[in-house]
Amino acid sequence: MKYFSVLLFIVFIMPFTSIAQNAQFNLNDFYADHPVLDHKVDSIFNTLSDRQKIAQMIISCTGELGKPEAVVKKLAEDDVIGGIVFLKGSKKTHTETIDQLNANSEKNKTLPLIYSMDAEPSLFASRIKGAPDVGKTIDIKNNEQSDAVVSVINQELKDIGVHHNFAPVLDISPGNEAIKSRSYGNNKDSVINLANRFIKCTQEGGIIATAKHFPGHGLVKGDTHKQSVYIDGPLQEVDNYKPIIADGVLSIMIAHITVINNDIFGTEGLPSSCSRRIITDLLKDGMCFEGIIVSDALNIMKAVTILDNAPLLASKAGCDMILMPQDEEKTMNSILSEIKKDAAYQEQIIASVKKILRLKVCAGMIK
Repeated sequence: MKYFSVLLFIVFIMPFTSIAQNAQFNLNDFYADHPVLDHKVDSIFNTLSDRQKIAQMIISCTGELGKPEAVVKKLAEDDVIGGIVFLKGSKKTHTETIDQLNANSEKNKTLPLIYSMDAEPSLFASRIKGAPDVGKTIDIKNNEQSDAVVSVINQELKDIGVHHNFAPVLDISPGNEAIKSRSYGNNKDSVINLANRFIKCTQEGGIIATAKHFPGHGLVKGDTHKQSVYIDGPLQEVDNYKPIIADGVLSIMIAHITVINNDIFGTEGLPSSCSRRIITDLLKDGMCFEGIIVSDALNIMKAVTILDNAPLLASKAGCDMILMPQDEEKTMNSILSEIKKDAAYQEQIIASVKKILRLKVCAGMIK
């Protein structure tokens, strides 16, 4: 019997393990039923400590408007973060920072960080000073224009080493104080079609795309950077996401918008980014979204900084990536503490981490 078990391992298990180690994947594989990819993700997951697992969910920030390079390098070395979003800076500075972080990761044998940027057409020039001018999102009117813009953005991101673009905006109407020219306009069908084209072209080019700001920031008054903002009544922009999800968007960002006067999806005074009704009940279970859910920035936006421990609330609501918490170490420790008390939450964290690891494998970050 012992001989048979050893033979079984040699004949069946070892080749499968070898295939998993050597297989190459791409973004098209993320949603695929792929046992080899599943095995690879599980193998990586099982090598990580609880801290290293939770770190995958925490996304810090750097650049001229972010944290100093020395701070994020230390966070990475201490296994507190799994990624970094790059804010305003030059192409040279962003590239040098990423090269140094990658070298440190390789030297310390830690998992690669995922690098992100708000490279929407309207914000592109402010994120990479000196980048080619691609105009405003509101000025993109057809597929040809969209493809040309995405081609430029993807190439710049690849040159720098960025994997994840927090774009496009799916919000209707350029009239909102926070959205303005970042929207594709007032026509719902046009917004959906152009956003979907942007996503497809971005992901076909090897960059992860993100539809935002769920459940809809276009038809509200106010700016969540400055104050609490409300959807009063029905969620008028949620249906915009259905074709986007069906066509394979890999990530969706959740807005800090509070929903009131809605019996089913009211958020009980919380922003959507911290509401389980919006993230888990609606987006995950109701709309069957199985990709990466990213909170909007948690460090400066007044609609969320007024809460006690918003990063933990966002995670418990269902966010996979916790974007720009004010205190990464505190976020790590609060999640660590909570999973010891709540078995269901621990299972949710496991699922989030495995999704992020799968994304890193499919993006070619983990060989």
